[in-house]
Amino acid sequence: MGAIRTTCAYCGVGCGIAAEVSAGVSGNGDRAVSITGDRAHPANHGRLCSKGTHLGETVGLEGRLLSPMIGDCQASWNEALDLVAGRMRDCIAEHGPDSVALYLSGQLLTEDYYAVNKLAKGFVGTGNVDTNSRLCMASAVAAYNRAFGEDVVPCSYEDLDAADLVLLVGSNTAWCHPVVWQRLEKTRERRGTKIVVIDPRRTETAEQADLHVPVAPDGDIALFNALLAEMKRRGLVDGEYLAAHVEEDEGFWQNLRSCRAKSRHVGAEPGVSTSLDTNGGVSEETFTQLCDLVAAHPRTITLFSQGANQSVCGTDKGNAITNFHLATGRINRIGAGPFSITGQPNAMGGREVGGLANMLACHLGFSEGERAEVAAFWDAPNICAGAGLKAVDMFRAVHDGRIKFLWIMATNPAVSLPDSQFVREALSRCPTVVVSDIIADTDTGRFAHVRLPAQGWGEKDGTVTNSERRISRQRALFPPPDEARADWKIVADVAARMGWGGSFAWNSAADVFREYARMTALAKVRGKVLDLTAYATIDDAEYAALEPFQWGGERPLSQGYPTASGKARLVSVLPPAPATSAEFPLRLNTGRYRDQWHTMTRTGLSPTLSQHRPEPLLEVHPADAEALGLADGGLGRVETESGAAVYRVLVSPGQRRGEICVPMHWGDAMAGAGRSNRLPSQAVDPVSGQPGYKNSAARVVPVRPEWRAFLVRQDVIAPEGLLYWTRSRVKAGWLYELAGEGTIDLAALLPEGEYLEVADAVRGMRRIAVRGGEGGLIAAAYLTRSGSLPARSWVAGQLGLDDASASELLAGRPSTPQADRGPIVCVCHGVGEKDIALAVHDGAATVAEVGACTRAGTNCGSCRPAIAKLIEAFSSLEQEAAQ
Repeated sequence: MGAIRTTCAYCGVGCGIAAEVSAGVSGNGDRAVSITGDRAHPANHGRLCSKGTHLGETVGLEGRLLSPMIGDCQASWNEALDLVAGRMRDCIAEHGPDSVALYLSGQLLTEDYYAVNKLAKGFVGTGNVDTNSRLCMASAVAAYNRAFGEDVVPCSYEDLDAADLVLLVGSNTAWCHPVVWQRLEKTRERRGTKIVVIDPRRTETAEQADLHVPVAPDGDIALFNALLAEMKRRGLVDGEYLAAHVEEDEGFWQNLRSCRAKSRHVGAEPGVSTSLDTNGGVSEETFTQLCDLVAAHPRTITLFSQGANQSVCGTDKGNAITNFHLATGRINRIGAGPFSITGQPNAMGGREVGGLANMLACHLGFSEGERAEVAAFWDAPNICAGAGLKAVDMFRAVHDGRIKFLWIMATNPAVSLPDSQFVREALSRCPTVVVSDIIADTDTGRFAHVRLPAQGWGEKDGTVTNSERRISRQRALFPPPDEARADWKIVADVAARMGWGGSFAWNSAADVFREYARMTALAKVRGKVLDLTAYATIDDAEYAALEPFQWGGERPLSQGYPTASGKARLVSVLPPAPATSAEFPLRLNTGRYRDQWHTMTRTGLSPTLSQHRPEPLLEVHPADAEALGLADGGLGRVETESGAAVYRVLVSPGQRRGEICVPMHWGDAMAGAGRSNRLPSQAVDPVSGQPGYKNSAARVVPVRPEWRAFLVRQDVIAPEGLLYWTRSRVKAGWLYELAGEGTIDLAALLPEGEYLEVADAVRGMRRIAVRGGEGGLIAAAYLTRSGSLPARSWVAGQLGLDDASASELLAGRPSTPQADRGPIVCVCHGVGEKDIALAVHDGAATVAEVGACTRAGTNCGSCRPAIAKLIEAFSSLEQEAAQ
């Protein structure tokens, strides 16, 4: 079998993949696939990040949900579907259609999204259809709608190649969209493009930028207002473009001037303002540098992402950015525009077909005329009356009993939604929770009354839309395992049982796609840019061979804006009041890790991807750590009004004073107390409904356990009653980090087998190795109350080995010392910090030279910013040593 061209399962870059399946692999047996980038795909031209490169490690059937489940009992599809349809029918009959809700995911294909939206809004009659894209991109959508009249990203990736200046706002691009970062690196090398990072944290991306603008949390509006006011003062507003193409809110320029004229207050650092209504907390010196760069480089792209969107003022941030581009004419021109880059592989496709509660379908709203047109197209008997509940409000309605039937698809809201303990209470109260997923045991699935086995990446067939509006095919590599079904097919089967089978009688994903493409004619007639009617009559063979294409073209708004006047709008936006709290004096940010994805149900299965950051880390500035009594490598508990969570401490000068950051990936399935979304409140942006994950009031207290331990074993357990535990994947099993108080029965955490044990009561040390029936190592545990613990990597590497030495295992190290490579930096080639230090010592002075010595950074390139930072650090140490 030759390579199958498909699309990556992860972020919104939408990279093309060439996947070659090993011969003889069946849908139910062992799976093996070779992953390379698709050089012909315009989104990535063959480049992949670490997650995409190692997709082959996550296509196995470990942990998969392979049969329908009613409660804890396996059921047939007929039994499960009859129960789902029956409960939905009864719920509608007794409580009305708005008692039903469906919560979706950017992991779904567009065909899946379309089927769900049609069933819910057209036939059930509920607007309560929303998606986890609400958590990452809803504010950008709302800002585009206010500015342009439609959810249209006005840029393309090719604009990044032509830009003279790229502003990265709230985007750790090198980690979260690595292929875009690689593109920017090449553009900078080729034509000298300047890169500015606007971010409270000095991230890996900021380290490599030409200028880091350390804006205060939620200071983006003030910063962009001040920037536009300064451009007007310098005579760089494009009056001709404004007159021809833009309208403005009443008093727009007066409000802008008043924002800029506000008095400044001296902050804790010289020249830094603490007021968000001046420069967003940025020093005058840094602000002037930013303005000079913007003035000198008219071809400007502003790439903004979750750091801007995940805010209670995220829509206003998006409009502050679009205001700057519209007023300076930096839009609809090559190399210029406000570019929202999405977090999920099909967030855009879901937005197109109506996956958001505030849209009906195909970029249409809920006016009487639009509702009538959609009802006629679908021949829908129960078109919904209006917009439904957005994600956070949806789960409030589940909690208080208004929603009594909830169907969740391809997402894990018990981990990902803010105030996640409240979400769990809501799920526990709901009379019917249906979960369609690929994983048997998720935090959300534990609350389900019915679990339906869906197809996963590598089995799905359909389309996705990336951040630049490019539609690509996602193609099946394997037959569906056991009883897994496509999500659109599951929806159609339920619809048939509800009596609507004739309207959902699709035989393939191609049938669904053609219907969706035909439906965009409704949007086209109303002047919308979204138009796929050219694809409405493609046959099955053409769909199978469909090449990536971009709806709207490279500059979709260049012929006018989809508003009544044909003009865009400058929207007046004001900075929020600075948030303060004496009880919770720190500002909590949340972020993503380079090699992990969402709640880790997929990437957490990869031993390679788990090497980079195997535990959730609390990043804190050195001065704050000292004041709070936190030790690097120790434990700290973050507390907010919503909840608390415990993390390993990482003291980092990249954090601003008074601010902390934690990752969003860990849930109860992977950790005991590291669920970060316990911490943010339910506060949302009033326009978009997007939660504010990035600026929560918090405090931190040190956690000082009486003992620390780790264990390795081949299977999954969930320790109870500990201060702290996490698990991460290793080659032959799992590595668990543990900490607690009082006594612990270490043997209770280990499987049965032949025990080898050593203990030292004086030092509080205990070590146990467990061999299986054939003599191979099946588990090992190491505990200390006052000393150090052995290196995890060597111990984990002994799992499953028949010749593992008893004396070496109990010593926790090999008899012949192995080279210490330090923390892994390049997961693709297993290169550690000490390997890079040695290369620098031997004369390597650039990322390319380190790559030539060690291979680090030569595959996916995701680690290149980290390598550059290490080169600088190790070079400084070398110079100091030479003096």
